[in-house]
Amino acid sequence: MNANTTSISDMNSALIEPRMAYILERKLQRSKLGPYTPKTAKEIEQSLTRLFIADGLNDITISGVKRMTGGASKEQFLFQLQHSGLAEPQGYVLRMDPLEGIVETCRLREAELLQALAGSFPVPEILTVDAEGDSLGNPGLITGFVSGVTKPTSLEGQSVSGIGSSYGHYAELIAPQFLDILVKLHSWQGWADAALPNYVIPKKNSTEAALYQVNLWAKTWQQDCVEPVPMVTLTEHWLRENAPVCEEPCLVHCDYRVGNFMFEEPSGQITTILDWELAHFGDFHEDLAWILQKLFGTWNSQGQFLVCGLMERDYFISEYQRLSGREIKPDVLRYYEVLNAWKCAIMDLSSAIIAGKRANNHQDLLITWLGSAGAVFLDQIEMLLREELPNAA
Repeated sequence: MNANTTSISDMNSALIEPRMAYILERKLQRSKLGPYTPKTAKEIEQSLTRLFIADGLNDITISGVKRMTGGASKEQFLFQLQHSGLAEPQGYVLRMDPLEGIVETCRLREAELLQALAGSFPVPEILTVDAEGDSLGNPGLITGFVSGVTKPTSLEGQSVSGIGSSYGHYAELIAPQFLDILVKLHSWQGWADAALPNYVIPKKNSTEAALYQVNLWAKTWQQDCVEPVPMVTLTEHWLRENAPVCEEPCLVHCDYRVGNFMFEEPSGQITTILDWELAHFGDFHEDLAWILQKLFGTWNSQGQFLVCGLMERDYFISEYQRLSGREIKPDVLRYYEVLNAWKCAIMDLSSAIIAGKRANNHQDLLITWLGSAGAVFLDQIEMLLREELPNAA
């Protein structure tokens, strides 16, 4: 292997957002502190009390601490908070990092973004953030509790994650809102005046939007790799060589899908968009490619594929273009389909397995099982690249 080949993973290596480079380095150090012990309700109560005292609250009472289901990357708890500034107890949600998960993200960035979006988008209210885990023991974010459901309560056989959920008659109520929020998100200009010091905006008319993501996930693979996987390396080369120009970077959610929004019953009104931890500034095609994954969709009784269980693919694409005024470029969409499958393979084949191996996560069995999903994404990558390169062997 020559020097040019060995150095390809270092090309444009400076294009990693500084905060995320720090987060990955911090993860390496924290991973040595394991094995991780899942927090008990009593431990959460005590750590929350320390945090709120540090925030200057008085007469604090924490009650009703309850672990939430799901969450392969974060420990999540519901609780009630009462203090001298509240007339009555209010409900909140704690999202806290274990030592390692399937994906490493930043609670400080998440808090900054949610505060910036408040009032313009249906997002949870931020109460406080413990960016380094000084009080909680691990980095954590506390948001207000939002009412609603992620899937219809009347339909049985739904998964915990929401993946594969069917919305029944709610689909026709939710679909227009789902599209409208996405279009507004990609058109949001509030970032120019918002306090987002831990985010970087890629340069216009450059390949930076793509390369920021390639470098971030290549670094993740380098740190967490359990064993070499030729397809992962091949895909990294392809992604670097084919990085598309992004004319106008925008805010992308990067996990906008089934299971990550809540709605009221029976109105079908969306009450909040969840899980902003992967959000960054990039190419709008990245969000679209994520949403269009078959993993997140379902088939109706006529055998038609429904994007996120809500609408047909052609309708989703045509309505997005009509509402946004943007042109979806098939080659760029294909690029981000490959990138998304690649980063999912990295999550499953490296980060999930290494966290389970080190016993550094509260759901060791779940994240280890997720390793088997890596083959699904490798197959997806192969299919996409063969379609892109029809004459490949």
